[in-house]
Amino acid sequence: MGTLISHEHATTGTARIVQQPDGARLLTLENLDTSNGPDVHVWLSAAHVVEGTAGWFTAGSADYYDLGLIKGNQGNQVYRIPADVDVSKYPSVDPWCVQFSVSFGAAELVT
Repeated sequence: MGTLISHEHATTGTARIVQQPDGARLLTLENLDTSNGPDVHVWLSAAHVVEGTAGWFTAGSADYYDLGLIKGNQGNQVYRIPADVDVSKYPSVDPWCVQFSVSFGAAELVT
């Protein structure tokens, strides 16, 4: 679980990985509030979260797993994490704008 911080755009909310009883894993974004933007995806990132403008591009220089287009810029969302994805390689979550190669925000996942 981690709390989203702002990067290029004001971003708040909580990111959490939840394991279901059947073993399936889900990434939930809870109470997300960020700007609307073009081509924003939800990434599991190998980069650690860096605050401020220095963190805007950090995820783009690291390995990542793209969970797909963001489902909206406000509210609660759920993304299925495929069984073959090793989540231990990805300590953070980034709403990432592919078009402009910039992070809207990020959350460091801690147990």
